[in-house]
Amino acid sequence: MDAASAPPLIGGPTPPPRSSGRRFVAVALSLCLFLFIADGVVSLADDILTLLLKSHLLSPLRGVAFFFSILAAIFIYALMACTPLIPKRFFLPIALFNPFAALAIIPVLIFHQRAEGMASLVISICQILLGVAVLVGLRGGRGFGMPLVSENQLSGRGFSWLNLSVFILANIFVLAPVVLAYVFFCASLGIGHLTEGFVSLRPGGLTLQARTYVRDDGKTVELVPMAHVADASFYRKVSSSFPTNSVVLMEGVTDHNHLLTNTLSYKRMAKSLGVAEQQKEFKPSEVEVTRADVDIGEFSPETIALLNVAMLLYSKGINIETLTKFSQFAPPPGFERQLWDDILHKRNRHLLEEMRARLTDTDTIVLPWGAAHMPELSHEIQKMGFRLKTTRDYRAIGFFKGS
Repeated sequence: MDAASAPPLIGGPTPPPRSSGRRFVAVALSLCLFLFIADGVVSLADDILTLLLKSHLLSPLRGVAFFFSILAAIFIYALMACTPLIPKRFFLPIALFNPFAALAIIPVLIFHQRAEGMASLVISICQILLGVAVLVGLRGGRGFGMPLVSENQLSGRGFSWLNLSVFILANIFVLAPVVLAYVFFCASLGIGHLTEGFVSLRPGGLTLQARTYVRDDGKTVELVPMAHVADASFYRKVSSSFPTNSVVLMEGVTDHNHLLTNTLSYKRMAKSLGVAEQQKEFKPSEVEVTRADVDIGEFSPETIALLNVAMLLYSKGINIETLTKFSQFAPPPGFERQLWDDILHKRNRHLLEEMRARLTDTDTIVLPWGAAHMPELSHEIQKMGFRLKTTRDYRAIGFFKGS
């Protein structure tokens, strides 16, 4: 029997033809998988050192590994749109792992900041397990070797319009809406948690909750969270809600010694958002209004310097001059604690002193202050024997016209 008449050999499917394109994709996938596992290993070692020894010796190396790993993942994700050669069931989880891990850790940072290190450790372990699982799934029982992904494991055409169309539509109509909804949900959780419910981010807009506290002797304190910019209707509704026999202790830092070099204004922010400024629209009437804030001179010199730089940046915008002055500002160690004490705690203490003094001659006091002040004020007045009686919600900013 000659070769021409011999029956075909039976030995399984014919491997796809070799090409430079397939070779390039295989090398790119191998490199991506290698960097992903290496990043997980370095991250795990860094997490262990940080948790056990409080050492950040491997943090620089971790940053380098993460950079190249995420760069490779972005490239592979973009390549998936162009070619169906890539086995998506293996490499889609690889490409999306780090972005999704960053999203998954947000609730931990909101509610349990001290558990951040342990959460990072868990993510590093999951990254290694995923990388090894993908490697085992690709190699089957053939053991490990280089390249990690061979050309024989790539099937399909080099380019497909159908693949590109489905990929784009899935990103626009599935992935993007899911991510945006999750980020909005996390933002809502974070705002509600940090403000202890005084501020709520809802699908319709930003809502502020006023609370009324009463004491057994008949004294009443109303905490009304405010926003520097909001819908004009919000300021009107809040102003009209104050009892006519109440004393309103207003927020507003004075500057008797002219220490601030620029006037703080929220005009630009209000205009960009299409809302109103508090200082123009919020004008309580038929009540006694008293300013109960501190003078800027009570702030530390570093805080005053930062305020001047910030207001210069706001008034003149971002340019070489303002960025240069901002970069030249070098606060001392621990400045964050001093800044927070100046702009929040010190002012709260002064307000509470004013409130105690006025409670001797009035029965109802209203505190329409910034929402950031509300949690501490609420805790302090409850220590004074006040208990929560009622709450009422106000829509400060509506996301949709007419909302």
